[in-house]
Amino acid sequence: MYDGGKIITGIVIGLVLLTFPIWYTHGTPPPRPEVKLPEKEKKCVQPGAYMKLKHMQLLDLWRDSTVRAAKRSYVATDGRKYEMSLQNTCMSPECHAKKTEFCDRCHDYTGVDPYCWDCHIPPKEEPKKEKPEENVH
Repeated sequence: MYDGGKIITGIVIGLVLLTFPIWYTHGTPPPRPEVKLPEKEKKCVQPGAYMKLKHMQLLDLWRDSTVRAAKRSYVATDGRKYEMSLQNTCMSPECHAKKTEFCDRCHDYTGVDPYCWDCHIPPKEEPKKEKPEENVH
């Protein structure tokens, strides 16, 4: 083996580069984002654990039911009735009105780019008010 040292050096460098993300973060994932839940005590269309895991399946069901079957209302497991609407039910002012503080935080964390906004208009959010700068002379 004439180039044995070069091959072994290349393998070691390759392994270091390949495992860099693991040992750099010590194998721990970044902290989960904290989402801003509605301030009022309002129940979601389904329990929180269900919504965390299956909200996209529920929204797909709503889309298919409203667009293809012209069905407009949804009856939750507890018997409550809701309008099947992302914008008027989920993103209403009393629920998850701020897309950046609710949807975007989890979707950015998980690297998911949902296609909701291909058809829907994101809710308008009030820009954050900054403190006026004081004139110092």
